[in-house]
Amino acid sequence: MSDSVQNSPCCGETGHPSFLALDEYIETLNINIENPRRKDTLIQTLHKAQEIFGYLPDAVQVHIAQSYSISDAEVSGVVSFYNYFTTTPKGKIQVNVCLGTACYVNGADKVLTEFEQVLGIKAGQVTEDGKFSIESLRCVGACGLAPVVTINQKVYGKVKPGKVRDILENFLVEESENVSEEAVHA
Repeated sequence: MSDSVQNSPCCGETGHPSFLALDEYIETLNINIENPRRKDTLIQTLHKAQEIFGYLPDAVQVHIAQSYSISDAEVSGVVSFYNYFTTTPKGKIQVNVCLGTACYVNGADKVLTEFEQVLGIKAGQVTEDGKFSIESLRCVGACGLAPVVTINQKVYGKVKPGKVRDILENFLVEESENVSEEAVHA
């Protein structure tokens, strides 16, 4: 997903290229609005929409509901039921701090506070440039590494507040090296 698509003010503009990409995808599903089983592909369509937009704002949910000829409430219900779906924008670099029991008792709340201070945002927010977002999670299933942080799905274990800046700096260095390496192999 490109930054310009994820962070663009496109929602509400159904002629926007992101909506056109979503419509192209929906067309491949050959949805028959007369068929009661048409909703069988709703979740995969929501996944595709979140891939395209980066999140599922109301305008996108309404658009999908219209495509399936179902109520907005049905789509909203699916979106709110599954934790994977989000209705708020995320940064290009997504920082997740586990606050499950094992992580919490090992100081994850202090780690979260340090990330918030370093990035200048609170959990659930995105930096103004759209580069970083922070979320707190209930459990990532790596309790032996508590407290655990993931950054774009890379796992960091036994994180201490004093290491937050180093973790962010190392992640940025690794990311820039990966981008450079991809450019060489392109």
